[in-house]
This record gives sequence, C-alpha cells and structure tokens, in this order.
Amino acid sequence: MQLTLEIPDKYMQGQNQSQTTQQIKLYAALLMFQSGQLSRGAACEFAGVDIFDFFLACKQHRISAINISAESIESDVLRYQQRHTH
Repeated sequence: MQLTLEIPDKYMQGQNQSQTTQQIKLYAALLMFQSGQLSRGAACEFAGVDIFDFFLACKQHRISAINISAESIESDVLRYQQRHTH
C-alpha cells in the first residue's frame, strides 16, 4: 500500500526525502508498538528495520521494548520461524 502525505516545504528544507520517509515510518511503527497495535516483529517489518535498530530506536525514544505480552512473543517467534524455515 502506498500512502501520500502533504508536508509543507518549510519542514522539508535541507531534508533528504528518502531519509524523511524512513524516519516517518519508524516513528509510526514506534507509536503503534507502544500503543499495542503492533508486535515488535510487526513494527520492525512496518518500519523496514531489524530488531536491533528497533530496540535502539525504542531506547532513544524511551519506549519499553521489554514489557510485552505472551501473545506478542508468540507472534514474533512464529514470524521468525516462517521466515527461516523456507
């Protein structure tokens, strides 16, 4: 799915569009993870980062990556197994 955002030029001056796009995706993933809408694995996939970069972003933004539900851990394990059994 593609999403288009209208961002005023004054906020994009001197900004690299590709980097800004990646940053917005990461911020959205962090917020959705923090609110419980995404598991860690899904948030990593959404943002296009590996788990280590995601943990680093959580730390930088003071978002707990440890207090997670059993369902979230199970989801992460299942996603990992699906990716590495093919």
